[in-house]
Amino acid sequence: MVQNPYNTDLDRNPANYQPLTPLTFLERAASVFPDHIAIVHGSLRRSYSAFYARSRQLASALAGRGSGRGDTVSVMLANTPAMLEAHYGVPMCGAVLHSINTRLDAANIAFQLDHAMAKVVIVDREFMPLMRAALALARLKPFLIQYDDPEYDGAPTPCDAPDYEAFLASGDPAFDWLMPEDEWDAISISYTSGTTGDPKGVVSHHRGAYLLAQGNALTTSMQKHAVYLWTLPMFHCNGWCFPWTLSAIIGTHVCLRQVRAEPIWKALAEDRVTHLCGAPIVMSLILSAPSAAKRDLDRRVQFFTAAAPPPEKVLADMNEAGFEVTHLYGLTETYGPAIVNDWHAEWSLLPSTQQATLKARQGVRYLPLEQVDVLDPETMRPMPRDGQTMGEVMFRGNVVMKGYFRNPTATAAAFSGGWFHSGDLGVMHPDGYLQLKDRSKDIIISGGENISSIEVEEVLYRHPAVAVAAVVAMPHDKWGETPCAFVELAEGQSADAETLRHWCCSHLAGYKVPGQYVFTAIPRTSTGKIQKFVLRERARELAV
Repeated sequence: MVQNPYNTDLDRNPANYQPLTPLTFLERAASVFPDHIAIVHGSLRRSYSAFYARSRQLASALAGRGSGRGDTVSVMLANTPAMLEAHYGVPMCGAVLHSINTRLDAANIAFQLDHAMAKVVIVDREFMPLMRAALALARLKPFLIQYDDPEYDGAPTPCDAPDYEAFLASGDPAFDWLMPEDEWDAISISYTSGTTGDPKGVVSHHRGAYLLAQGNALTTSMQKHAVYLWTLPMFHCNGWCFPWTLSAIIGTHVCLRQVRAEPIWKALAEDRVTHLCGAPIVMSLILSAPSAAKRDLDRRVQFFTAAAPPPEKVLADMNEAGFEVTHLYGLTETYGPAIVNDWHAEWSLLPSTQQATLKARQGVRYLPLEQVDVLDPETMRPMPRDGQTMGEVMFRGNVVMKGYFRNPTATAAAFSGGWFHSGDLGVMHPDGYLQLKDRSKDIIISGGENISSIEVEEVLYRHPAVAVAAVVAMPHDKWGETPCAFVELAEGQSADAETLRHWCCSHLAGYKVPGQYVFTAIPRTSTGKIQKFVLRERARELAV
């Protein structure tokens, strides 16, 4: 092999190579803009210098308790300043951050604490009874710390756990925090929803967090000193890496303990919020707020949403209210959003129905993602870019997880063929824009024809009486399977099965029209995802 002359005597050394980590964003922000407001929470205004000092104190206090490289520190917190401090302080002592979904049950939390081998758990006072129940079930007994949020107005409960502020005070605000030994070192572990079987622990590294955090700012054109409202749970994929993004642009975090319409509109007006993220339900919450709570905005606010594409009417109403909605797509395994519906200026001149069709597509890759494609999972060959032929969505790049913690079998399956298999089915359009069609397990095969449940759901969502729709396969003697629609009606609206059947017949090919419509409350996971496996079982029972 010929030696590359540019590699001769030109080696990595501390002068020309440092591991990439988002922790340096906070250090820079505090040194360049020490007095800029980093965090707003109720009446609290905290500067970058204070944010940095408190994060170092947390790292120091954790180190004093024996937490270091390879250890896990779990947190069960709302969108509060302590949660932001944990995103820096925990990895600053070398440990790995494990953010627990506050909506889980005790058994699920106990599983995560044991599986992640947690040494320390920081818990918001509101969730302490739930954590106590989880610890009673857990094999490990980590050191417990209680965070008392001044914005929490719940009844006081007795607790013998050390107070977060007292624990913080035991640390050194000038602590010489640890850089990762390698940028491949884990920075966090996040657990999948676990709708079937035990949840899997997704391990993220410093390099990926650094790149995705910057990718957020570049992809969303987030300006310097942007103001970000926390309507997205920070426990969800580390808040899509935005806790680190805001330090990179020296922005301001506006914490929101509870996602309610009045405080959202108040923050939009008084704190001059420029950006927020959330599921379509957050948009509905904003739009349905009482007139007295709404404010006139003197600027366009950027709203980033994932999950199902918002209905055309919601997009139109958000636009009229002063919001620019952008569709994102990603998974816990890709650090959050890795695909964006990059909008072309000329598309804004199209009729609203065509714009809604274009907005329903997931889009193109984020800048820090190297590759995304729709492949045949058997041959690993790209599917035709015709907007019709379905395959599995797969990813490659530096913002793909390290793997699943202590689960080599699942890791090997996820990375089979040198790509990350998302389990999502989609099509690639001729212009290179990706559009999801279904989860692989949710596709409906009727008479040999593939039916996308998402396509049917999109049609149902366009009916004004439909608030939530979920479509699953129902067994059928002749066709094998047919679509079955579960529907939640919008408040004050009414519709029957015949009305929705007629609506679907007007917008879908005949074989895609649901054969049955069930009006009911739709079950969801603790993260708000629709539990289709529950609905599939109900559909099987209805078919008997």
